Amino acid sequence: MSLPPGFLDELRNRTSLAQVAGRKLMWDARKSNQGKGDLWSPCPFHHEKTASFHVDDRKGYYYCFGCHAKGDAISFVRETENVSFMEAIEILATEAGLEMPKADPRAKEKADRRTILSDVMEQAIQFFRLQLKAGAGGDARAYLNKRGLSQEALDRFEIGFAPVGWENLREHLKAKGISPDLMLACGLVKASDKGRAPYDVFRNRIMFPIRDARGKAIAFGGRAMDPSDNAKYLNSPETELFDKSRNLYNMRAAREASGRGQPLIVAEGYMDVIALSEAGFGASVAPLGTAVTEPQMQLMWRMSTEPLIALDGDKAGLRAAYRVIDLALPLLEAGKGLRFAIMPEGKDPDDLVRSGGPEAVQKVLDDAMPMVRLLWQNETEGKVFDSPERKAALDKQLRARIAKITDPHLRRHYGDEIKDLRFQLFRAGRSGGGQGGQARQAKAKWSPRRDWKAPEPPTIGAKNSLLVSAGDNVETAMRETIILAAVITAPQVAGEFEGQLEMMPCHDPDHAVLRDVILRNIGRESEMRLQAEDAIGIETLETMLAARHVAVVPCIRSPGNPEMARMTVAEELAKLEALHGWHAELAEAQEDLEAQLEDRADEALTWRLAEAAKVRAQAGRQSDEESAEYDVGPNGAPIDREERSAFDSLLSTIRFDKGRG
Repeated sequence: MSLPPGFLDELRNRTSLAQVAGRKLMWDARKSNQGKGDLWSPCPFHHEKTASFHVDDRKGYYYCFGCHAKGDAISFVRETENVSFMEAIEILATEAGLEMPKADPRAKEKADRRTILSDVMEQAIQFFRLQLKAGAGGDARAYLNKRGLSQEALDRFEIGFAPVGWENLREHLKAKGISPDLMLACGLVKASDKGRAPYDVFRNRIMFPIRDARGKAIAFGGRAMDPSDNAKYLNSPETELFDKSRNLYNMRAAREASGRGQPLIVAEGYMDVIALSEAGFGASVAPLGTAVTEPQMQLMWRMSTEPLIALDGDKAGLRAAYRVIDLALPLLEAGKGLRFAIMPEGKDPDDLVRSGGPEAVQKVLDDAMPMVRLLWQNETEGKVFDSPERKAALDKQLRARIAKITDPHLRRHYGDEIKDLRFQLFRAGRSGGGQGGQARQAKAKWSPRRDWKAPEPPTIGAKNSLLVSAGDNVETAMRETIILAAVITAPQVAGEFEGQLEMMPCHDPDHAVLRDVILRNIGRESEMRLQAEDAIGIETLETMLAARHVAVVPCIRSPGNPEMARMTVAEELAKLEALHGWHAELAEAQEDLEAQLEDRADEALTWRLAEAAKVRAQAGRQSDEESAEYDVGPNGAPIDREERSAFDSLLSTIRFDKGRG
């Protein structure tokens, strides 16, 4: 059976030899570099203990330095499965999602036709190159010289010129004995709708030949010399030779450079690729006049596990990057990713090479961001998240985007990274940094102690108030300690209280650090205890858990009980909220009192307040003594009876006098 032209090339493009061979081989971890597709193992074709069997996944070939076996994915399947050539192709085609072609008696004829069409394309390349050197190409030569292209670059990329006129190429090829039908099949001329002879597709344009992975000429790209031309760039139409969605400009040279270890750079246009290649970045490619397609993405990953998408530093460049993200998300796998190198504002790679040289380009490439960061930027840039509704909308959109990732492990890692970025954004917003502060914080590497912000110092009025005592802070700290300890010992309940924990102020720095560790590890609870120990130290955490008022709590005595921990956290959060409410009432009463004192001092009221405050302070001190009497809540948390009684007495006194006034 004869296969149609191009089928085997398509099969090889879609097949990874490393994956095919990896089903039967165990790679040598010391010699192999999977990131570069450089893999070694003992040979499957002869008995040995050393790793002499080498797979070059980027080129798609294997070779054994012991028995000298060599071949590609097809021959590997043939030899290891003991099947025929066509059976091996059927196996690989099924895995690659390619439908096996039916028997075609005209296959040889079609192969011969492709060879003829390729020869016609080569004739066209030579014609355009001669025209660039002739008098008609003077303006084009001046333009290319202004863009900094040397003669060596022009020759290397075979750049030419299509002169002004409707029949220059047609007449040249006709004189060579080439029929108009072949010109039409190559996309070099276009049929007239007025009954006239076919006319040239490319006129007054700088011409860039496009070759496939085997180096065969398949199409052209042409840049208009006339600024008023409607199409600045024009590509060949799709033909028997050319499928623009399955090819890349400069693919063959880029594949060879990538195989030598150079990073694969994906630029937007022909001139960008040429400029990057001339600056030393030989593994540079570009899509052919369209947005990146799925087949092109797979071609890129065959050359590199993490291509660098180099885009112009403007809104159009960012929009193109966001389109690439939408395409790539469902295709991502472990070991197949993207990074994005955004050029400086208003520049493309060609501009940057000419203004800053290779060093400026290398700096941008070094700063390339992983795709997850650009995904986050896409959803948050220029937006304000100052309400629960807006935050919830962001969460919903991010979940929908990440859900497109089919690999569950990769999807989980994306979720973890997004959770970290979200945490940094919202914590920065509550720190008073505004949306600008959010953006700066999102770019910074998170550090528990750096993220904690000390509370504002008390005002003069608060310092002088008779209503302030150490007991308030003691009770607040006690409640916070119990809450944090309960969550640390039963981390699976943390997600249920995420919003309330975020709002917990934590005046103690260690408490703030623990709260942040808990929030960061929601979704990966198994790591929470170790992260807490790393953040504040094992001894500090153990001391906190062993404190008398913490150790008596049932869920701490029996760690790992989620129901008991859930009850404890809910109750303590409610008490903490109530305590903050009482403080607010006290502050309001203090303001009323100060207003009264401005007119006439009420000595009796002042004396009663002072006495009540003394009792409150004394009760606070007693809470640290073993003789203190406690009530115990449903969860076993201690409540100081004397302290609560003094506090309630004080509040009643204020309300009574406030009502009389």
